[in-house]
Amino acid sequence: MKMKHAAALSMAALMGLSLVGCGGSSAGTETTAAADSKAAETKAADNAGSADGEQVVINFFHRWPNDPKNSMFKELVQEYMDENPNVTINMDCILNDQYKEKIRMIVGTDEVPDIFSSWSGTFAQEMIASGNVAPLNDMYEADKDWSSQIAQASVDKFTFDGQIYAVPWSQDGKVFYYNKKIFEENNLTVPTTWNEFIATLDALKAAGYETPVIAGLADSFESLHYLGTMNQRMIDPETLAKDYDAATGEFTDPGYTEVLEKWQQLTSYMGEMSTAIDHETARNTYFATGEAPIMYMQFAEIPMLEKSIPDDFEYGFFNFPAFEDGKGDPNELTGAPEGFMISNKAKNPEECQKFLKWLVSKKGGEYLTTKCGDISSVAGAVDETNALPAQLEAMDIIQSASKLTPWFDNACDPAVYTVYGQMAQAIATGDETPESAMEQVREAAASLH
Repeated sequence: MKMKHAAALSMAALMGLSLVGCGGSSAGTETTAAADSKAAETKAADNAGSADGEQVVINFFHRWPNDPKNSMFKELVQEYMDENPNVTINMDCILNDQYKEKIRMIVGTDEVPDIFSSWSGTFAQEMIASGNVAPLNDMYEADKDWSSQIAQASVDKFTFDGQIYAVPWSQDGKVFYYNKKIFEENNLTVPTTWNEFIATLDALKAAGYETPVIAGLADSFESLHYLGTMNQRMIDPETLAKDYDAATGEFTDPGYTEVLEKWQQLTSYMGEMSTAIDHETARNTYFATGEAPIMYMQFAEIPMLEKSIPDDFEYGFFNFPAFEDGKGDPNELTGAPEGFMISNKAKNPEECQKFLKWLVSKKGGEYLTTKCGDISSVAGAVDETNALPAQLEAMDIIQSASKLTPWFDNACDPAVYTVYGQMAQAIATGDETPESAMEQVREAAASLH
């Protein structure tokens, strides 16, 4: 799946090296789109009384202070202000964990930004519970030419009790990447069930690959992404929904322990180094070099991988295999959209909607995918002229999934997923058993109600 044309190669060179999914951990600093308050005031004064209408200020807060994404936002915001001289957009941004802390503190206050980024799942519900997020059904209904281009699966992840609370900006999924050459040399086919997957790992080990599947378990999100998917594959959907609800979670279904037993089995194929290295090292040092033939990765990593692999390296994708005794839908795909919410305290909600429709459009989507590597939620934003072949395949996989399964750390309460992550690491190092791990998970869940 290596790129086939020079344009794609030059595009990949623009991509940043840090993972922008939920696992990012590097520190960020606040930035502003309007260079400083003085510049914003000068702009407002220069345009006062202009034919474009009353002066409007929009406060825009997101979680991407690093390039290339921050530069992309600055460029798009500046272009919008140039096209709408009566609008000043003040843009602030801090990275992931700091963003979560800050937006949680201010979303229920009068300081909530007019527009702010949000994950889907329980994080979105937490924002909505503040009472300061505006429903956007009227916005979607009033402009079907625009809203019909937004991936419905992504819109659904921000829909609660029939109300839409965000505009999806990007979408992502997580699958196993595999080395096509190694599979072909060993006459291996893509596994579709857990037993087939284990047989594939055994065959690769017999062929001399000491680490047939690599992971960077030093990053906590790594094991959480695995376990979230494995729980979905194993547990009845109604039981899973009940247990992921902080008010009702019990985690007494024996399937949870069976999942951890399968996790224990899987980690035995990852090599001893997996608990000591991070995700990026696993990707660049082991998978990209061909030392490990399989790795569980997000689609957002395609450009980063393309920068690391040699020209003759070809890779493919396969979804997490079905459990033979599982009760969940094997056609679901772990992943989630991210989007933008509008505060119901915004002084100019119509201008906020206008800006978001301009941003989440074919042009904005093309920028997101070609400049930053993320998969746009906008239909037709990318095609073979401006995207990597692997990105187009990724978009097809996302669109054909029966449903998007949220990241585990967006699906349930932090008190639960934090213990789950700790236990997953301890099982991988042999310090906990699946049974003792689930006891601690149940205790964490019980503490919430």
